[in-house]
Amino acid sequence: MEMLNLLSGQLGDRSLAPVGIHCILELYDCPSNLLNDVEFIKDSLRRAAEEAGATLLGELAHQFDPQGVTALALLAESHISMHTWPENGYAAVDVFTCGHHTDPEIACRFLVQAFQAGQHGYCKLPRRTPRPALEVRGAQLPVDGAVRNAHRTTLEEAASCQEPKYVQISG
Repeated sequence: MEMLNLLSGQLGDRSLAPVGIHCILELYDCPSNLLNDVEFIKDSLRRAAEEAGATLLGELAHQFDPQGVTALALLAESHISMHTWPENGYAAVDVFTCGHHTDPEIACRFLVQAFQAGQHGYCKLPRRTPRPALEVRGAQLPVDGAVRNAHRTTLEEAASCQEPKYVQISG
């Protein structure tokens, strides 16, 4: 069974080109007023998309009671999403773009500054499509209550997997 190494892009002995870059950004120690301001968040996602060279198709945001916001910027190249917990000074952000004309890291740098994050964590994951997704063997989610074609991973196998590292990005 060929296993795909998500970080190196190796499927067996073949190297695969990414179809997009998915950045996961965690913002810590942000001012709670910014994290609870739905208009500021929508504007920040729009500006992050613009900075990254992406095309904004639409946006959606929801203000929770008593606090917190979930927002989405739908891009021609994919999306930027943000979920905030003002009471913890925390925001979880995904920036996923496809195409060589976009740079999701620029969007991440912009958001770190816009939300005045005291600290942040960042992970960059190249997305790859070696073949139709249903043909890729490995850990799979249950379908109709049953796990189909699943590869059981032992603790030793799981421990040997290289995990994405969180690093600070300068901005």
